[in-house]
Amino acid sequence: MPKFLHTADWQMGRTYSRFDMEDGAALVEARFEVIETLARLASDHQCDAVLVAGDVFDAQTVSDRTIRRVFNATASFSGPWVMLPGNHDAALVESVWSRAQRLDAVPGNVHLALEPGVITLDEQRLAVLCAPLTQRHTYDDLTGAFSDYETPEALVRVGLAHGSVQGLLSEDIDATNPIAQDRAQASRLDYLALGDWHGTKQVNERTWYSGTPEPERFRNNDAGQALIVTIDEPGSTPAVQAVTTARYQWHQWRETLSVDSDLDQLLERLQALPQASVLDLRLEGQVTLAGEERLNRALSEAEARFRSLLSDRSALKLTPTDEDIAALRADGYLGDVIEELREQQSGEDGELARDALAILASVLKGQTQEAAE
Repeated sequence: MPKFLHTADWQMGRTYSRFDMEDGAALVEARFEVIETLARLASDHQCDAVLVAGDVFDAQTVSDRTIRRVFNATASFSGPWVMLPGNHDAALVESVWSRAQRLDAVPGNVHLALEPGVITLDEQRLAVLCAPLTQRHTYDDLTGAFSDYETPEALVRVGLAHGSVQGLLSEDIDATNPIAQDRAQASRLDYLALGDWHGTKQVNERTWYSGTPEPERFRNNDAGQALIVTIDEPGSTPAVQAVTTARYQWHQWRETLSVDSDLDQLLERLQALPQASVLDLRLEGQVTLAGEERLNRALSEAEARFRSLLSDRSALKLTPTDEDIAALRADGYLGDVIEELREQQSGEDGELARDALAILASVLKGQTQEAAE
């Protein structure tokens, strides 16, 4: 009864330039930690092997230190690992893989599938049919060769590939590196382990994308998992279990505020998010000065609690109510200035007008409070 862990798209060496230095460093470190998590999972679930379906590395130019750290992180699982080059780390004549070999960084239990063919794991009763990318893009289905590969009848026949299943993924997905949707059936595979799509996705009962084990982008596509696959014997239907591996949850919210209840609901959702959150928040609509104060306080608290908070309020207009203006004691000239800034938010310099209005309101509120003390 062979059992293996299917993972892909580690993208080691990836950087996060849109985040501040501290958050970016933490997100990078989480990717190393998730390899250790995968190794422990494979050990805890008594897996026979770990199959990595491409894009172990984000680029050919990652540092030697990154290469060494990747292979060091596999130490908790002493069984065989099979690592396949993907489009980011294709098996070129000179590649990140050849550099890893020169560095003597590859442990003895790690099999690098740098050439098409079969890696036979007799003790684990697995025959792994490999279709590595030897260039970044190809327009041929490299898995077509699986039909010609003969394997021992007693071994479970597993395909390992990296690319886009034809006719399945959305139209904006790159059409290069195609894979036939019926590849498992056509090539007599018990299971086809795929990489390239960063979320967990079932193609059919024998074909799955595992997705990346640690999310790295704002897409709601079931990222942050690995698959534990059990196959009783050759020809049996695989039993596939998705296991959560991610440390951080990535969320992208696009919210429109119109009335007070919209703000109330937003603040409730913020409060409900766990600390291990990476949130990209974009707000539009309108908010009163009192609402802006509540929002500022909530975002400040969330920024300290979450791993990262990216907030864009450039399209959110400040609309002071009569009560706001009265509370600021902004009558006469100041009242006219507030009204002018409110109107200018709809023009070319809308963001500057919004910031100016927020600063003016803050100053006036501070003066009002001092006068009351």
